[in-house]
Amino acid sequence: MKSRRLIWPGLAALGLLVLAGCSPQANVATSQAPPPPVEPGMARVWFFRQSDPTGGNVYAAEPIIYANGAPVGQIAQGTAFFHNFPPGKYRFTVQPFGTPTREHDTLQLEPGTQTYVQVQWEANWQANRIGGGSSFTVLTSSPEIAQQYLPTLTNLGQR
Repeated sequence: MKSRRLIWPGLAALGLLVLAGCSPQANVATSQAPPPPVEPGMARVWFFRQSDPTGGNVYAAEPIIYANGAPVGQIAQGTAFFHNFPPGKYRFTVQPFGTPTREHDTLQLEPGTQTYVQVQWEANWQANRIGGGSSFTVLTSSPEIAQQYLPTLTNLGQR
């Protein structure tokens, strides 16, 4: 009889933990304030990575994004940040964390514009690359698509 009295509190605690794990989690952005306007004479690039990748094995990876070979910042799953660049031509790449590729996205940035670049995990066969495996890639996104994702991601602000 004494052992039953000890089991019920343990089961109740376990039940509460299960219920707590099922409750909806709010995705609270780091920066609740709207970003400042693009500085005069500069171009803004938003970098984002969706919060539900197809490859769960890269969940913890935080690849580095590069602009013309210089690091801009790391991007974790479910986050977004922006960086202001002087106008010009930029070659964006990302640390592969998988099969190395020469994937890049080259953009001509104009003053006062906002551009959106998505970092995603992609199987090499889907990108018509030779060989097996997967890697992170950078892809230009349309403003319409990016603006649907950005509110669902943690905004890390300016980098």
